[in-house]
Amino acid sequence: LRFSCSVWGGLVLPGGFLNLSCAAAGFSYGDYDIGWFRQAPSTEREGVACISRRDGTKFVTYPVKDRFTISGDAAKNAVYLQMDRMKFEDAAVYYCAATSRLTLTLRRDAMDYWGKGTLVTVSS
Repeated sequence: LRFSCSVWGGLVLPGGFLNLSCAAAGFSYGDYDIGWFRQAPSTEREGVACISRRDGTKFVTYPVKDRFTISGDAAKNAVYLQMDRMKFEDAAVYYCAATSRLTLTLRRDAMDYWGKGTLVTVSS
């Protein structure tokens, strides 16, 4: 099982936008729920958003819920994170992860597989 994470951009001005994509290989879209996490320097990795493989239910954490959108494409076996009106505090390494848990979750210890992460920089 393998993740390939990519970002259109990577460096963005405050107020700008980025789209992260996470393509999976080795398993089918419906096998796992997918979560996006981020980790800024000297901080713990935190959950950002997740999407259910069963019914498409989505959850976005409070700090970013009005600016970030998670979506999935079963045909492409991919999950996306659209980040709008970005702020300095959004700068971090972003990871996608997969869990086989039956309940939608952003608990780090519930994730079975992790992508390598992609750096997002917000700078003026």
